[in-house]
Amino acid sequence: MEPFVLREEADRPSALFLLKCWSGTDGLTAGFTARQAGNVALHVGDAPQDVISNREAVTRQLGWDFAAFTCAEQVHGSDVYVVAAKDAGRGRTSRDTAIANTDAMITNEPDILLAMFYADCVPLYFHDPVTGAIGLAHAGWKGTVAEIAVRTIEKMRSEYGAKPENMRAAVGPAIGECCYEVDESVVKHVRPLLDTAVGEILKPNEKGDRAQLNLKHLNRQLMIKAGIMPSRIEMSSWCTSCHSELLFSHRKEKGATGRMMSWLGRKSR
Repeated sequence: MEPFVLREEADRPSALFLLKCWSGTDGLTAGFTARQAGNVALHVGDAPQDVISNREAVTRQLGWDFAAFTCAEQVHGSDVYVVAAKDAGRGRTSRDTAIANTDAMITNEPDILLAMFYADCVPLYFHDPVTGAIGLAHAGWKGTVAEIAVRTIEKMRSEYGAKPENMRAAVGPAIGECCYEVDESVVKHVRPLLDTAVGEILKPNEKGDRAQLNLKHLNRQLMIKAGIMPSRIEMSSWCTSCHSELLFSHRKEKGATGRMMSWLGRKSR
């Protein structure tokens, strides 16, 4: 069953995909914005105030204060930042105040809404119900082969004592293997990570000169490698390229597109 479900709206098209099985449990909110929420990233050339207004609207729909909205300046890397209470609100209205050079954030602080931005890359979600720690990561192919999923899990363990066997995770909407074709310059970095799941992650295209890459499945494999139980990993089937009526796709729209947002936060009780 698809874990990311469009929230029903009575008077307008839905702008939010909720990670249904997480939302509302342990004070969590988790999900992904739809195209209808508008562009929520400041780096693609839209008027900053329009982007800020879109961010405010999403946060308001979630029932959160915009002061909690906290984001990073993503660089397709693998650095994990530990978000403290003093970091709340960084980047919400300006790239200058965002957490620098970061593609994953973790925290055990309540009332901080972590946010990251995408237009084909893979959103990764982590939650440890024992310690209350949460994590959010952005995994393009570069971050994936740098094992950002593993690094995030390890950082949650070292910082908060989160045990992978207790954790749950989710892989959100992203470009699917159906639409993500790569050449040897990418494949050579992916191949060393593969185990018995090679056929599920890399498939030759019809001409045999390129490969269809399943980044979502590869990140799931890395989560399992790091100790998360397969039964505790949710996997979205939404492909950003196939469903450009609902989702932005950098590849399908040849770079001229907005960005969606993953979010994860835990309210104090």
